[in-house]
Amino acid sequence: MTGPDETLGLDVERLRGFLAERLGLSGSMAVERISGGQSNPTYFVSFPDRRMVLRKRPAGPTLPSAHAIDREYRVMAALADTDVPVPRMVLYHETPDVLDTPFYLMERLDGRVFHDCALPGLSPDERRAIYLSMAETLAKLHAVEPAAIGLGDYGRPGNYFERQIARWSRQWAESPTKDIPELDALVTWLPAHLPPDDGAIAIAHGDFRLGNLIIHPTEPRVVGILDWELSTLGHPLADLGFCCMPWHTAPDEYAGILGLDREALGIPTEAEFVARYFARAKPVEGFGSFHLAFALFRFAVIFVGIADRAQAGNAAGDNAAAVSHLGRHFARRALDITKSA
Repeated sequence: MTGPDETLGLDVERLRGFLAERLGLSGSMAVERISGGQSNPTYFVSFPDRRMVLRKRPAGPTLPSAHAIDREYRVMAALADTDVPVPRMVLYHETPDVLDTPFYLMERLDGRVFHDCALPGLSPDERRAIYLSMAETLAKLHAVEPAAIGLGDYGRPGNYFERQIARWSRQWAESPTKDIPELDALVTWLPAHLPPDDGAIAIAHGDFRLGNLIIHPTEPRVVGILDWELSTLGHPLADLGFCCMPWHTAPDEYAGILGLDREALGIPTEAEFVARYFARAKPVEGFGSFHLAFALFRFAVIFVGIADRAQAGNAAGDNAAAVSHLGRHFARRALDITKSA
């Protein structure tokens, strides 16, 4: 095969030659594109004695701050010697001479990925253990002192929620979509209910949810955190609020668990999940309606952006059309929380 493989979107032979030279890999190489997602193209790259995952920037023009695979690589490399479960990084290649965009390689972890928060096919005990492991894993991440692992400059400290509200409000204002009054209401409500800045700073994942976690192949525990594209220095309660969204969204709203018989399923209550997080996290107070509403607002604007790109014909993921309606749904869920606050 010569030149780019149209089905994979990369030049397999050029990649093979690069890996032979840089890593000394030989033998047959299999490349499989991992379907799904709205962001960086991701592939399994397998040799007889080594299995890796490759992530690259999309082809074509992108926003300067988008698709930040260099940041993904940096944060996971920095976390390698902590108790935060991340894959081992292999290399980062910045120049476009091999795959036409920068890319990185990491070791492939064995495990399971669940995108349905109801965790079908598992026992109630397994579901409960996975959820509590998710809470403990988030607490481990937030317990890491950024400066101690070389990430003291990984983001702007302080006023995180104020800056984030401004960012996502601006993105909503610039969207061609204009018919979601719930988002307009949230743009007003969130700044009016902004809690005082308590100075809490942590490595914030930015997209910490079940679908971005690898679960052990047979045991109900987290063995890997993936998709760090939105990571930065931020407030730990932003991640916690984001992680609690499934309790406030229905199964047809990005596979939430609202309305399910969670007790029969073995899924802990939101209060139990939050309590498990706080039992392991650095002391921080004040988690509540604001953080949940902010998380849902932020995700709503993200879904609006996906819908806008789908309408324009340049969405990154195959499921863009299927999730494009969720901006309105998540905005309504967020507004429901503000009304009961």
